[in-house]
Amino acid sequence: MANSSSHKLSYIIFFLSLSTFASAALKVGFYRSSCPEAEAIIKNAVDRAVSRNPGIAAGLIRMHFHDCFVRGCDGSVLLESTPGNPAERYHPANFPTLRGFEVIDEAKAKIEAICPQTMSCADILAFAARDSANKVGGINYAVPAGRRDGCISRKEEAGTLPSFTFNAEKLASEFAKRGLSVSEMVTLSGAHSIGIAHCPTFSKRLYSFNETHSQDPSMDPSYADYLKNKCPPPRGDRSEEAAMALDFSTPHRLDNRYYIELKKNRGLLTSDQTLLSSSLTSKMVLKNANDGSKWAAKFAKAMVKMGKIDVLTGSQGEIRRHCSFVN
Repeated sequence: MANSSSHKLSYIIFFLSLSTFASAALKVGFYRSSCPEAEAIIKNAVDRAVSRNPGIAAGLIRMHFHDCFVRGCDGSVLLESTPGNPAERYHPANFPTLRGFEVIDEAKAKIEAICPQTMSCADILAFAARDSANKVGGINYAVPAGRRDGCISRKEEAGTLPSFTFNAEKLASEFAKRGLSVSEMVTLSGAHSIGIAHCPTFSKRLYSFNETHSQDPSMDPSYADYLKNKCPPPRGDRSEEAAMALDFSTPHRLDNRYYIELKKNRGLLTSDQTLLSSSLTSKMVLKNANDGSKWAAKFAKAMVKMGKIDVLTGSQGEIRRHCSFVN
């Protein structure tokens, strides 16, 4: 029995070591000598795209998040479908709402022209998310790099992404599966201070909440009236493409106003407002609402940690020539 326990302990330590090694293999300045212009190329592509359309910043941050939460940060969300294999980017959690693929493709093409098969698409996406946070929120941080690209992307696997219907406890559980704490979950949720949500994702809160209330009683009534004016009751013959900003007050600025709006009961999605209503997370929301600079610092650290989830390094995976297809 003792030998069995010892064997199990060694087994666990071995796999924890592998995980630690993968994270340790990522390093800041990974491309300093092999492709010194790469980071500047990505930043310029992001700056141009976000200047034209501020919503691209939210799209790129969300894309990095969705990439890391499925198969780890391996660029699998960027892959196109192949015959008989629909890719994860076409799962309803991603399509048609993910935005910014063209920014990644533009940066990749320019980098390939000067440094062929040197920088992975997974790394380009991680840098693009950082540059988006800096462009619209002044949040800057060093990105440890050295990720390799995965070769598998399956539509059904994107079904494991956290849903806008989850409560705080379910969200915490899903983030914990990826090694992220409750505090980091609440901090990263602040990315919803930019971006949009389409009416169908929150219409239940306005028109058919439960058997007792047609409207979610946790939502500010004036805010609900505003939303109803923009999003009529869903009908089969009505287009449901209308969308609302996730943050009512500063929709194009990555800041802590998201948490302040939660205090006013103006969280758009169930997964937003639950952070204030749950005893698990309410104090964290209030802290983030009270100190924007501390939240920004925590957000930067959480993004770095998220970017290390189940990465491929060394000889694992590949460096794709084009982000939409394996070599």
